[in-house]
Amino acid sequence: MADIFTVVADSARRDILRILLERYIPSGETRGELSVSDIVGHLGLSQPTVSKHLKVLREAGLVTVREDGQHRFYRLEYAPLEEIEDWLIPFLSVDFDQAVKGAEPETDAGLKDEQRAFASAIGKAFADASQMSHVVKDATAKKWRRNG
Repeated sequence: MADIFTVVADSARRDILRILLERYIPSGETRGELSVSDIVGHLGLSQPTVSKHLKVLREAGLVTVREDGQHRFYRLEYAPLEEIEDWLIPFLSVDFDQAVKGAEPETDAGLKDEQRAFASAIGKAFADASQMSHVVKDATAKKWRRNG
């Protein structure tokens, strides 16, 4: 199985997740599902390309599929995204003003140059996603629960 960060690094897969999030209903009902052809229609990509990305998302546990005859209906699974959320929380709780005003690069949050570059790339990927505010809000709430 691919690393969750590698899976969400692809913009087409993030677009698929965004589309499924718009239809997401936590109760487990089928109303949160979209068919492959619906996803193709939203993205304007070919059906084989969308199916390839859905397979990667399915293998990572980010979507589930329900078969109905020859039709496949996909639904978002939020739980695997908690790994990203847990990784992101320390970055959201860092005092960025202090870091900008003169923290030494080698001591900045204890990260090495390679780790900072990776964190920056992941941050940019999330910033591109339209649901970043949802992730930040959930991460902030989780932080307060842990500190409270």
